[in-house]
Amino acid sequence: MSTPSRAVVVWRRRLPGLVMASPAVIVFLAMFMVPMVLAFVLSLTNWNGFSLRFEFVGFENYLNAFKNPRVFNASTYTFVVALIGTLLCNAVGLALATLISGSGPLNTVARTVFFYPYIISALIIGFLWSALLAPQGVVNNVLVQLGLAPIPFLSDPELAKATVIFTVVWAAFGFNMILYIAGLKSIPAEYYEAAMMDGARKWMQFRHITLPLLAPVVTVNLVLTIVGLLKVYDIVLALTDGGPAGSTQTIVYQILKESFANAKLGFGSAQSVILLIVTAVIALTVTLARRGAEKKVSE
Repeated sequence: MSTPSRAVVVWRRRLPGLVMASPAVIVFLAMFMVPMVLAFVLSLTNWNGFSLRFEFVGFENYLNAFKNPRVFNASTYTFVVALIGTLLCNAVGLALATLISGSGPLNTVARTVFFYPYIISALIIGFLWSALLAPQGVVNNVLVQLGLAPIPFLSDPELAKATVIFTVVWAAFGFNMILYIAGLKSIPAEYYEAAMMDGARKWMQFRHITLPLLAPVVTVNLVLTIVGLLKVYDIVLALTDGGPAGSTQTIVYQILKESFANAKLGFGSAQSVILLIVTAVIALTVTLARRGAEKKVSE
């Protein structure tokens, strides 16, 4: 009986793993790769999404996307939302995590209260804050009853932009907080006990123990928050519907508007592909930068 070759032995060893991983690979291809390839193909056409007739226009849709002022404004505001929102979500999440990471009943209640907005539908959150902050909303009615002037939270373009960012942060920081609490609980208590014996105060413990050991959690939180905020849409739709005067339109809002309301599916697909590439580059850049920082801390 002949001895099987080395390649055959290696394949026999890998076969069970490949078989077990195949369902996940099939789902990944069907749910991510196929739509991505279709979006790229559509981005090279002038298809309106309804007609059976379309033409290949090459990279014309990409050139139009870079020259379109509405796309530029929406992209700029989206990056502002992602940058400020990521900083605030992580700052608020980390601050609250350090305050309520204990095991007492009040801490448990506080964690539930702060995490609750994250599990509510984004549309409901948008409608809720719209009812509170609209020109005839609850907050302005209270201000008028107190003899104060109403505040145009949603009717002034600059205030509307800030209101959207506030609402996005309010809805999302609970997720960051939970991840930071999990990270804090994984830090051995002996480190803090040794620091206290050496006379280190709370701030010194936070700076030299907590922050370095939370570095991997910070990386995950930053990447997940940035990627999530680059595709903000639901809250904008429910809170301002992109207004006033298009000032709060995000890039995903712009993509859906061009694709369906304006029947320019090819143009919308080109913007989707650009957003995908930009998101991947930003996520990779943040990950590599944070890995570098983590390596310096470990040294």
